[in-house]
Amino acid sequence: MADAINFKIGDNAVYPAHGVGEIVDIQLKKLGGKEREFYIMKVLENGMKIMVPVETASNAGLRSIISENEANEVFEILKSKDVAVTTQPWNRRYREYMDMLKSGSSYEVAKVLRDLYRLKFGKELSFGERRLLDTASTLLIVELSLALKVKEVEIKERVDAIFS
Repeated sequence: MADAINFKIGDNAVYPAHGVGEIVDIQLKKLGGKEREFYIMKVLENGMKIMVPVETASNAGLRSIISENEANEVFEILKSKDVAVTTQPWNRRYREYMDMLKSGSSYEVAKVLRDLYRLKFGKELSFGERRLLDTASTLLIVELSLALKVKEVEIKERVDAIFS
């Protein structure tokens, strides 16, 4: 089992595929005759509230915001000429990208963003590709902004500059 993480109310955390949220409460709830503690997390992007059992939070992928060094590594991934997914046809590639987004890893999300940003310059993106690009962009920009303690618009400009 992964190390237990102890978040406090007011902490920011990342939940796979949902992005950054704030721990707004820690509640004791009775489920199936058993009392369990839950983190109540409010997703910054859309205000959605998620209940994550404290005892399985790290297994579920709930984690702290990346460090400044990790944020710099994310920018290196974005600058890299690698391509993460080369699978054909598109529906298989789409599944692979979705799995990468759901992994909760900012490095994997960066690879999705990099691949789709580059693809965008070669051809018109399909609706599904645009949605993946938007999701990856949102997930990454919010976290990088918190990690580097700068406004989201500055991160967006840095990311755009890499691909222009």
